[in-house]
Amino acid sequence: MLKKTYNFVKGEVLLIDKPLNWTSFDVVKNIRNALRIKKIGHAGTLDPLATGLLILCTGKKTKEVNIFQEMEKEYEGKMVIGKTTPSVDLETAIDQEYDISHIREEEIYEVVNDFIGFIDQVPPVYSAIKVNGERVYKKARKGEMIELSPRKVNVLHFEITQVKLPELCFKVRCSKGTYIRSLVRDYGKKLGVGAYMSQLRRTAIGEFQVKQAVTPADFLNALI
Repeated sequence: MLKKTYNFVKGEVLLIDKPLNWTSFDVVKNIRNALRIKKIGHAGTLDPLATGLLILCTGKKTKEVNIFQEMEKEYEGKMVIGKTTPSVDLETAIDQEYDISHIREEEIYEVVNDFIGFIDQVPPVYSAIKVNGERVYKKARKGEMIELSPRKVNVLHFEITQVKLPELCFKVRCSKGTYIRSLVRDYGKKLGVGAYMSQLRRTAIGEFQVKQAVTPADFLNALI
C-alpha cells in the first residue's frame, strides 16, 4: 500500500490494519494529527477488540467513503460456546454458563445454514448506534434497558473452519451493516448454549485485502 509520494489534500485511499484496543476513530485521529490534515474519514467501523482492514480516505477522496462502506466485508474470528457476556465479546465479564457436553459436531456445522442469506438481525446493545442522540453502548454501560429494532442484512458465507470445544473458528462474508457479534450471539442461541466472540479480524472490504494494509505506526514511519 505504501507509495513514494502522497497528496493527502487532493485525496488518498489508505489501507490500514487497525491494532487491537484501538477504536476506528483512534486510527483516524492518530493519522489526522500526524499529517495535519482536516479532511479524513473511514469506511466501516471496527470494534476496539477487533483488528484488521480499515479504509481511510483523505481530502477530496472523502467523497468516496460511501462507496467503500457499501462493499461486502469478510471476517475471520473465534467464538466460545457455552458462555455469554452482555457485550458478546471480552469487553464485559461472563454472565451465564451452559453445559455443552450434549452438542454434536454435526450440529455445530449444520446450524450455520440458518444464518446464510437475508436475515433479520438485532444489533448488539454494546454498539455505536445512536438512540435519541446517544450511543447505545453508553446507555448499556450505565445499565439502562435498551430495545433495538431488527435490521435486514445479507450473510453470503458463514463457515465453521475449526472445532476445538468450547472454541470455534469461523469465516464470514456479509453485507454492509452486519454485526458479527450479533451473528455469534444468535448462533449460540440457536445451539441452545449461548456464545460470545473471543476474536475478530476483518480480512477484506470488497477487493481490498488486509494483507495490502499496514499498521498506523508503519504508515507514519514510512513518511518520515
